[in-house]
Amino acid sequence: VASQSQGLHNLAKYLAQIIVMGVQVVGRAFARALRQEFAASRAAADARGRAGHKSAAASNLSGLSLQEAQQILNVSKLSPEEVQKNYEHLFKVNDKSVGGSFYLQSKVVRAKERLDEELRIQAQEDREKGQTPKT
Repeated sequence: VASQSQGLHNLAKYLAQIIVMGVQVVGRAFARALRQEFAASRAAADARGRAGHKSAAASNLSGLSLQEAQQILNVSKLSPEEVQKNYEHLFKVNDKSVGGSFYLQSKVVRAKERLDEELRIQAQEDREKGQTPKT
């Protein structure tokens, strides 16, 4: 009975050691992955530069990313004329009085606000660099 009890004690001890080692391995792997993700995120933010920060802030404020806003207004490149033309058309066809959707109309308005903010950021950067505005 004593040897059986000793064997059971050793088995529990080995099992506990295996569990502790497994948790340590997983913990180290998780920490390494977290450090790598943090470094990649920092590198991506640095690559975007200051413009990325302003653009990201504009996305947070409007609730739309630049790409989403471009898709909503069906604009491939940022041109104030194209943005305005598509905005006016989509705003008109989504008017409730002509059977449109208020929800879609509000999305169109938010998309225009987001693209206008991006155009403003680009114009400000161009002025800071002493270049002519992008079209």
